[in-house]
Amino acid sequence: MDFQLLFSGVIFGLSLASIYFLTSIGLSLCFGLMRIISLDQLLYYSFGAYITYTVSSFIGNFWLGIACGVVVGGILAFLVERLIYRRIYEREITFSMITSFGVLLAGVGLIKSIWGLLPRPVQPPILEQLDIFGTEVPIYRLLVIAIACIVYIGIWAFLNRTIIGKAIRAGIENMEHVEGLGINAARLFTITFVIAGALSALGGGLYAPLIMVDPQMGLETLAFVFMVVIIGGLGSIKGTLVSSIIVGQVVSIGSLIYAPLAIMAPFAIMLLILLIRPTGLFGSVLAK
Repeated sequence: MDFQLLFSGVIFGLSLASIYFLTSIGLSLCFGLMRIISLDQLLYYSFGAYITYTVSSFIGNFWLGIACGVVVGGILAFLVERLIYRRIYEREITFSMITSFGVLLAGVGLIKSIWGLLPRPVQPPILEQLDIFGTEVPIYRLLVIAIACIVYIGIWAFLNRTIIGKAIRAGIENMEHVEGLGINAARLFTITFVIAGALSALGGGLYAPLIMVDPQMGLETLAFVFMVVIIGGLGSIKGTLVSSIIVGQVVSIGSLIYAPLAIMAPFAIMLLILLIRPTGLFGSVLAK
């Protein structure tokens, strides 16, 4: 394997890791604060991609499509949280996982009824490539990586520098203490869920030009996103970032070495890490 091919694989892996991070961060936030497994984040991911496709096709502005997808993802998350999750917060975690998977399947059916079954292409906003170390690298992939880095910094700043963010962090560690301070836990849950849905939609919209937008895209990504959250540790933002990079690189480099490794290797790594650290790389019993 020559250097140019390896370097291209690393860039591809980082861009893939960026999508995994944006999509799985919602799962981590929701589990950390509300102790639910929100598989329906993949629904907002799919809607983000389809809204981006629709707006960019009819208006011709990809970035406006991204913005609309993020808004729609946040609105859908708000409705699902208000209408469904508020009724099941006190139930067991497996119940929330089954419920969220049902929401995801229902959403896939809704997507099929609106956009049909055929995959849809999305034109990349930037077609130029940049020469780095003698390797042609698509500028759009570098932009996706940069956006994911900005989002991570933004989430860190939000959780550590704002009152609402600090309340969310405190709630992740001990919700009873937060409620004892007179903070409205229900409102905190809603804000967290909307942020998670919007970020998942952002991931879907950014990924749309790199794949064919398909009704099953959420289900196809589900296993990898779930692996990212498990490897990093449920509820850990830092763990989600690190595990996204690990899974993205394993999928990318593995496909260059031997194609089936792109699917097999992440599962093997997840099992190995769980044998050593059952709570994931950065997880703990309290999911700090």
